[in-house]
Amino acid sequence: MSVWKQLVLAVVVLAAAAAAWVKFFPGSDRVLASWGIEWAVAATPKPEAASPRQGNGQRSGTGQRTLVVADAVGTATINDRLQAIGTGRANATVTVNPYTAGRLTAFLVQSGAHIDKGQVIATLDSDTEEIALERAKIARDDSAAKVARMEALRKSNAVTAVQLTEAQLELRNGDLAVHDAQLALDRRSVISPIAGVVGILPIEAGNYVTSQSAIATVDDRSSILVDFWVPERFASAVKVGAAISATPLANPKDSYDGAVSAIDNRIDDKSRTLWVQARIANPADSLRAGMSFQVSMQFPGDTYPAVSPLAVLWGTDGAFVWTVKDGKVERMPVRIIQRNTETVLVEAPLQAGEMVVTEGVQSVREGSSVRIAGQEEQPQAADASGS
Repeated sequence: MSVWKQLVLAVVVLAAAAAAWVKFFPGSDRVLASWGIEWAVAATPKPEAASPRQGNGQRSGTGQRTLVVADAVGTATINDRLQAIGTGRANATVTVNPYTAGRLTAFLVQSGAHIDKGQVIATLDSDTEEIALERAKIARDDSAAKVARMEALRKSNAVTAVQLTEAQLELRNGDLAVHDAQLALDRRSVISPIAGVVGILPIEAGNYVTSQSAIATVDDRSSILVDFWVPERFASAVKVGAAISATPLANPKDSYDGAVSAIDNRIDDKSRTLWVQARIANPADSLRAGMSFQVSMQFPGDTYPAVSPLAVLWGTDGAFVWTVKDGKVERMPVRIIQRNTETVLVEAPLQAGEMVVTEGVQSVREGSSVRIAGQEEQPQAADASGS
């Protein structure tokens, strides 16, 4: 056989195989539609029914109806979930510095000790201040005695009112001098301004310190503040008081509930994130400043129609479903919003309770008549009664 005859025979065989595939393969129409050649499906004759009522649930003639399985459209709400990595810090942290310079004489606390507000942490040498206080007290007492003498002499007009007033003024200045000396002496003691836990002491007793020297750090760990940053699309959804869940990355089995305590007033223009601060309780003192947390927040989202995953098909123009209205099918384009285990949330003009085809989609066309499996068939023609 010549070469050109072999080529013609091969083309004929391929054409016959393609026609048979289009005619008999159930999903051929969808495949051809995805290739943009719907005309091949329309031009291919369908096998005619062998009897007035076929075994697959169709009827012959103009009253032919396709048996399909359909499911009702539901509704579901998207729950946006925010997850971010945050850093914990103490409810309050203070670096304690002395008011004045001097030699550190003694520490009155140890690292890790819990102290109260106003408790003395350390003391500085205070000999000079003690002497100044005694001198001020002596001067004050002398002024007080002078006022007493002046008041007695004033009764006999031995001194003038001006002299008595000057003596009283000297006494008030003496009281102020005593108060000033006492304050200077008190400031030789380093006092904690908050209650909390003392950190590691950075220096030892005997060192000379100044007002810039850090004597100790005190952390109030009664609660932990968690700083985290959220994308700007959540900026309007995050509110003060909103619930959060914080899980330490070092101990994923533990989870702590808290609430948003503060929100920054602007979006960072470099990272496009918003600084949010949350507070979680720490009654067992198991959390520390500097720990990393995975913070989770949930926000109620929009409500969308929910359909069975079997109902969503794909064409050249995207996803669509077949809806059943008055016994006929209509092609409804949809946009997929979220895929779940049992449903697919879509954006489309679908109403709750509306029926969409889930099985038998390969046998339906736009505007074709269908019968939903499980529903009683409506009487239409005389052939239904055996004519």
